[in-house]
Amino acid sequence: MQRNGTLGLIATNTVAQGDTREVGLDAMVADGFTITRAIQSRSWPAASANLEYAAVWGALGLVAEEVSRVADDAPVRRISTLLEAQGRTEGNPMRLTDNTGIAFQGCIVLGMGFVVEPEEAEDWIVADARNAEVLFPYLNGEDLNQRPDASPSRWVIDFNNRSEAEAASYALPFMRVSEQVKPERVHNKRKPRRDYWWQFAERAAGMRKAIAHLPEMLVLAQVSNTAQPVFIPTGIVPSHKIVVFASDSRTLFALLSSSVHYFWARKYSGAMKNDLSYSPSDVFLTFPRPASTDRLRLAGCALDNERREIMTRRNLGLTALYHLVHDSNVTGDADVSRIRDLHLEIDEASIEAYGWDAPLHYGFHTYRQVRRWSPDANSRVNLLDMLLEENHARAKSVQKGE
Repeated sequence: MQRNGTLGLIATNTVAQGDTREVGLDAMVADGFTITRAIQSRSWPAASANLEYAAVWGALGLVAEEVSRVADDAPVRRISTLLEAQGRTEGNPMRLTDNTGIAFQGCIVLGMGFVVEPEEAEDWIVADARNAEVLFPYLNGEDLNQRPDASPSRWVIDFNNRSEAEAASYALPFMRVSEQVKPERVHNKRKPRRDYWWQFAERAAGMRKAIAHLPEMLVLAQVSNTAQPVFIPTGIVPSHKIVVFASDSRTLFALLSSSVHYFWARKYSGAMKNDLSYSPSDVFLTFPRPASTDRLRLAGCALDNERREIMTRRNLGLTALYHLVHDSNVTGDADVSRIRDLHLEIDEASIEAYGWDAPLHYGFHTYRQVRRWSPDANSRVNLLDMLLEENHARAKSVQKGE
């Protein structure tokens, strides 16, 4: 591309997300490309294609300030490689060592033969009490978001790292896996998955070690429009569509429930259609957490306890409850008003924990095609700038050995 040449590009919306952004738009901008117009994500207009696309226009070289920049039909000063308004702070967030060993992807089972109905699991345990050692409730994202108590609807056979001979001593579970998993796994391209067909494809050993001392753990659905964490017992096996945080801290629960964390996740994670697709490495590993405070912990306790009661009493899952919370037409519902108030307290407690002077202006606002009850756009941009500045400061401090 010649100097001062212009370019228009249409791609799937992943062009502005994660690794694709880093090797594409980030590299182009580093080489001198200036984005002058962008569409971050829209549905393809033809009904024959079910996909979200992005569009980018720009020029190689400096573009005069008086040349207008437009992001999603709105005039802006500058456009970032995320295809949205560029804040005052430039650059990408860096991974922080303080956040390692906390957030994990759940287990990749790879074989529906591992999954059993609760009644069958109970029958197997009645037949041989030892089978309880390899049978566990199995939580996926749908159960987490749809069931009022976020409980698993199915169980799973989990031999963990047992040898084939050890696994075979559990007759009924091993027979099921032999009949329904082995025929598929023996043809897998990856040798460990062929050779250890009775084990999960990915056992999440790091996660298991991190939660071993905990009675409960924090989880959220990896793909979700609610992006809200809940506590579950550590005796449950989470699927690969569950993000696990090895903590039972109500302070961390509050922080993960905050608008501060949601905005960070929305900005730096990918999306599946309009739902957040949470990446622990892109979001949590880079997220600069504030110091723990009593106010933040108590706010987390209040949301956890009161939300559980409301969901149980009204038979609402997370998705159904937050559909009401983010609906501007819901104005006379005391429970919904209480949830909004609890989140407001969490946000204010989070800002206080950071030591920031950042007034938040609430209402029903749209960000990345999702309308929510949240702080407004100016509040969001300011929060994201302060978070990125804090991330850079902490990363530099570690590099200097401070």
